[in-house]
Amino acid sequence: MLNKDTTGLMIVDIQGKLSDLMHDSAAMFTQVQKLIKGAEVLGLPVIWMEQIPSKLGKTRPEIAALLPGQPYEKHSFSGMQNTEIAKAVQHTRRKQWLVAGLESHVCVYQTVCDLLRSQYEVHLVTDCVSSRVLTNKELAIRKMEKLGAHLTSMELALFELQRVAEGPEFKQLIQIIK
Repeated sequence: MLNKDTTGLMIVDIQGKLSDLMHDSAAMFTQVQKLIKGAEVLGLPVIWMEQIPSKLGKTRPEIAALLPGQPYEKHSFSGMQNTEIAKAVQHTRRKQWLVAGLESHVCVYQTVCDLLRSQYEVHLVTDCVSSRVLTNKELAIRKMEKLGAHLTSMELALFELQRVAEGPEFKQLIQIIK
């Protein structure tokens, strides 16, 4: 099970005009915003990245406004191939990672593969990932699951991390998820 003391959130490349071309993009953006807000309530560290932002654009404003600090810029498809990102992941001392972002079959897939290779436990938030073509998303999810990633959803993950239906965090999560 996910544990808020050992879990972090990774947001991969939700940026630029390309993000508008994703399958069911509006619904995905809504779910990602809820996931980020829930992660903040639960005190999870968040690492976010952008693929060559000078060419592909910055993180969507409504997503970036919710994220702490600054994004890591990368040129490799996998975030873990960027030394700064890999060090940031290691520095958190978190062994479980919720992963969300774009595109499922390229940057998300390769980042997840490298996280798994590095012995991290990956929980792919399936309603918070997408690709331009639905079949690419579905294929990538199946491949990541076969490689060892656990499949979850925004709501499932947040309630799994919360564990109890009481307290101020629970009340805040209910408001976010509504």
